[in-house]
Amino acid sequence: MAPLPVAEWAEEERELLRGNMARADRYLTGDPDAPPLPSILGLFARHPRLGASWLAFSGMLLDDGTLDPRDRELLILRVGWRTRCRYQWAQHVGMAQAAGLAPEEVAAVPEGAAAGIWTERDRDILRAVDQLVDGHTVDDATWERLAGHFDERRLLELLFAVGGYTCLAMVLNSVGLEPAGGPDLETAPVPGPAGTPAQ
Repeated sequence: MAPLPVAEWAEEERELLRGNMARADRYLTGDPDAPPLPSILGLFARHPRLGASWLAFSGMLLDDGTLDPRDRELLILRVGWRTRCRYQWAQHVGMAQAAGLAPEEVAAVPEGAAAGIWTERDRDILRAVDQLVDGHTVDDATWERLAGHFDERRLLELLFAVGGYTCLAMVLNSVGLEPAGGPDLETAPVPGPAGTPAQ
């Protein structure tokens, strides 16, 4: 399913998508000097009421969440890798580095918790992602360690972020949304096609 071309957007679609995520709004002004629209927004324009709700949810996690941005981006990258979501991975490599993940840490995300670069705290975040993707629950030992690092709000947010980005990855993989390219794809390995096993 291709994104809706900008020329086919009605003002109603743009209006429904505006105001839900600050970082998306700069693309949705409709002004001649607005940055080129990311293809995910073109996808959301095909169902703007659903897209608007998703942007509001994602906007809360990205712009107003309680998780440390570095933690959030680490778990999103691991979700992107495990789900083989090339678009998600490409979008979040730069965001992860801006949030404090070093290039060598981004490069270690595919190896997961086994990579020697991580602190124990980072390993627990990565383990939680893997457990949620594989078995849809965090085991008791990992949960207990995470509870030593995060309060209840952050624990819930971690679960919702992994679940939400897994859901988004399923959508993006299924519609075949590919990254546009650029520096994010050159900074670290890129997941192979959806359906390829990822560990």
